[in-house]
Amino acid sequence: MSSLATAFAAARSEQRAALVGYLAAGFPSVGGAVAALQAMVAAGVDIVEVGLPYSDPLIDGPTIQTAAHAALAAGTTTKDVLATVQAVAAVGVPVLVMTYWNPIERYGVQRFATDLASAGGVGLITPDLIPEEAGDWLAASAAAGLDRIFLVAPSSTDARLRLTAAHCRGFVYATSVMGVTGARAATSLRAPELVARVRAVSDLPVGVGLGVSDGAQAAEVASYADGVIVGSAFVRCLLDAGSPAAGVRAAADLAADLAVGVRARSVHATGREPSPQPGEVAG
Repeated sequence: MSSLATAFAAARSEQRAALVGYLAAGFPSVGGAVAALQAMVAAGVDIVEVGLPYSDPLIDGPTIQTAAHAALAAGTTTKDVLATVQAVAAVGVPVLVMTYWNPIERYGVQRFATDLASAGGVGLITPDLIPEEAGDWLAASAAAGLDRIFLVAPSSTDARLRLTAAHCRGFVYATSVMGVTGARAATSLRAPELVARVRAVSDLPVGVGLGVSDGAQAAEVASYADGVIVGSAFVRCLLDAGSPAAGVRAAADLAADLAVGVRARSVHATGREPSPQPGEVAG
């Protein structure tokens, strides 16, 4: 069982959803992003997504775009992303990289898989890569022992859900809204149905992202999903802060609020019993 699967199983054994937190590497600086991510983990984030800044972020809203562009302008490189992964993984949390595919092709698919594993990363989320075009990544990730997370959306057909979930390892990423990322005043009404559709074709955990910005929304999503994914709200903490230190504090405060939220739901809400822990047998 990978550390990512273990994190989801541990959360389920506590009758809650896992909290997944995202920040772009290199913003407000390489060290600043590391400090914020480590503070988020200390405050309750179970799984970390490190964003690889990219110049053409197709699904990212203005908040994440602003952070990514600032990181690129400051000279953030793929090696800086891997260094961020290593620093955050050192505190004992599963760390994923979320990236568009072009930077991985330019870096070298096998080389990136090897370097990510060496840095302590557990896998990759690829929003613009579909399984049919992921042959190189499927092979490289398998060789390096990395999880691979593809995305599904409310518009995905049942056949597409089945195909995508079959190629995922770790969890299935369910985008709860159609459109770009960003914190929203209300979560998607279509997300529970999408999660149910994924569960009909896969036993993998389902993480829901796009829109969660506070503990109350986290509790709502945790009532039907295995993972609550939060990105823009964390980035906004750093963007709005008057100093890097203030940004770290704000991100930690938000993580603490969200951690309360993912625990404020019934074990029966997801329609699943807690998964057995490593070494246990399901009864």
